[in-house]
Amino acid sequence: MTKPRHILVTGAAGFIGSNFVRIALENNYYVTGLDSLTYAGQRSTINHLKKFDKFRFCHDDIGNKNLLASVLSNGHQAQLCGVVNFAAETHVDRSIEGPSLFYETNVLGTHNLIQCLIKSDVYSHDFRFVHISTDEVFGSISEGEFDENSPYRPNSPYAASKAAADHIVRASAHTFGFPAIVTNCSNNFGPFQFPEKLVPLTIIRALQNKSLPIYGNGKQVRDWLYVEDHCDAILRVFEAGMVNETYMIGASNQKDNISVVETICDILEELEPPVRTNSYRELITFVADRPGHDIRYAVNANKIRTKLGWEPKTGFENGLKQTVKWYLSNAKWWNKIFKHSYKFERLGSKNSNWLD
Repeated sequence: MTKPRHILVTGAAGFIGSNFVRIALENNYYVTGLDSLTYAGQRSTINHLKKFDKFRFCHDDIGNKNLLASVLSNGHQAQLCGVVNFAAETHVDRSIEGPSLFYETNVLGTHNLIQCLIKSDVYSHDFRFVHISTDEVFGSISEGEFDENSPYRPNSPYAASKAAADHIVRASAHTFGFPAIVTNCSNNFGPFQFPEKLVPLTIIRALQNKSLPIYGNGKQVRDWLYVEDHCDAILRVFEAGMVNETYMIGASNQKDNISVVETICDILEELEPPVRTNSYRELITFVADRPGHDIRYAVNANKIRTKLGWEPKTGFENGLKQTVKWYLSNAKWWNKIFKHSYKFERLGSKNSNWLD
């Protein structure tokens, strides 16, 4: 008889974490979701997961030195077969505004989580720790693509904190034999993304007839990845990836920011025609650029495609249309956020608000 498989997912009430939890549950895993429920981790993001009997939620912090005692007393009897670590502060603008929290959570929190696991006897011989990181640790690239051998050149406090966490994970693997895998993904978009990020910010502000802020000239290029494709890739890495390896995850959707915003405007005009303006594009407003803004990211995902057989299933425009539809259908979710934890303020700049 096959033993039930139990995953601890940190950052489970966040954007990517909550999407991953759902996919893991649909693939018959027991999941303990852990989140400290800071501003971007919302209980409302995981309410739909309560229908799964195999899901348990634990309100705790990866900086808690008694973390595993808290997690393992939370109801699942199945042996822990792995951890997928999404827990992190993630917004570059917030890291410019206040770097300390990013170093505390992303660096020290990751260190503490690993130390708790190393000192425990909770995991089996096939246990694995999948650490979710970002392409931003590699800095900006003028041409070509990042791959698993690209040097680290982080340019923001956020990127530096994630780079440090990556190094802690790899050092723990090398020194202590800790069974770790690192993934570096490109820019995600999709359901449940906190509204401070470009895609949901544009959707919601357009619906409210507010200006659509574009940093600088809008020519910053990102490699866009639909969140469900990312989560499918992570599960594939968890199940079939090689310990002590790194996998880049991206979908080769390189788009500049102005093109992304214009595409969202066009999709919105089809699904929710504007009432107070002739075109959503008329709301586009160019604002002062972010300090130290990286110009271009691009990811080479050949390794995960050839070694693990993963392929993204969702084209960029199709994924964007699904995302717009989700935000149109879930105004209650994002309206609650605006009432409690986010007021459209701009962070990391002398300008405290966008131009409305």
